[in-house]
Amino acid sequence: MIEFLQSRLESVALEDESKVFSDFDLNPSSNQAAIMLKPAAVLVPLVWRSGGWQVVFTLRSDQMPTHAGQVSFPGGRQQEQDTDLCHTALRECEEETGILQSQVKVLGRFENYHTVTNYQITPFVGVIKGEPLLRADPKEVAQIFEVPFSYLCQLANFRRESREWKGQKRFFYAISWQEHYIWGATAGMLRALALRLQKSKTRERND
Repeated sequence: MIEFLQSRLESVALEDESKVFSDFDLNPSSNQAAIMLKPAAVLVPLVWRSGGWQVVFTLRSDQMPTHAGQVSFPGGRQQEQDTDLCHTALRECEEETGILQSQVKVLGRFENYHTVTNYQITPFVGVIKGEPLLRADPKEVAQIFEVPFSYLCQLANFRRESREWKGQKRFFYAISWQEHYIWGATAGMLRALALRLQKSKTRERND
């Protein structure tokens, strides 16, 4: 599975890198301002358990100024000291979860995601080597939990939902696992990855 996933991530560089997913995909009538997007990066961390590959998520603290109490990937805005966006993702992951940068083998990245809050997020996928000592940053993370990667790869598990935001009805993707509700940009990126993998498998069957 890891070899197949890596091949699909590596192929991003061979395809049209201008392709992006965004919060506006389901809201085409929204006013998407033409402004400078802030660069950010997240890591989709994969860890092996007895039941198979799991994705590590964080539940943001209720004290966070933005997206409080929401599920997210480890990650954040690019800082001046970061050598590149991959470094941003690894640094933020270590700060938020305790997973050491040296423990992560980065497999590659997939399509960027633009958010309604004007961030351009580059998502990377990495395999955690060995047993990570998970330690939530109490200032940012309320909980660290895992979801089976196989479940997240099934497009049928994603739903289109809506809610009022700034006086407008906005649509978004969501996916649930046990008591956890994953929605918005995080669900959008997960679905983008699932689409990439499904298209590749369909192409292989048709060859």
